[in-house]
Amino acid sequence: MIITPHIILTRAFRGLGPAAVLALGLLAPGALAQQAPPPTMEDEIRAFCGNIADAARDQRYLMQKRELEDLQAGVDERIKQLDERSVQYRDWLKKREEFMRVADSQLVDIYKNMKSDAAAQQLEIVRPEIAAAIIMKLTPRLASAILNEMDSAKAAGLTGIIASAAAPDQPEDPS
Repeated sequence: MIITPHIILTRAFRGLGPAAVLALGLLAPGALAQQAPPPTMEDEIRAFCGNIADAARDQRYLMQKRELEDLQAGVDERIKQLDERSVQYRDWLKKREEFMRVADSQLVDIYKNMKSDAAAQQLEIVRPEIAAAIIMKLTPRLASAILNEMDSAKAAGLTGIIASAAAPDQPEDPS
């Protein structure tokens, strides 16, 4: 027969009442259980690191959150500056377009009042696209007089620009 701790305890406390046996039953498992070995230095280090890891993680998250908030504030400031510059640019562009519209009409009026030979000499000097744009805004009679006074090669180039501007939807190869 195998003698277990349970058998020893029941024989030792045979004369006790049921309440004492019950109390002893509650205490016995704790008395008979093995005690945990004392924590080693490695266990203490692991527990310490585990305890501070959560705090360090929280601090890291807070730092990252602050950095993101600072970056967001910087981005918001740049957006505000860009919006202000955009408004300034739009105002400048409106003023420029108005100036160009007035200058364009005045420039055409200048060429309308010039003699044909003088206008031809001036238009031969400027870029062909500008000269063609000016000639297109003149009356046909004045435009033909100016083209007649110009060098034939330059007049032909301007005529080509005017013709292509008048019919931009035509394909280059009609076949």
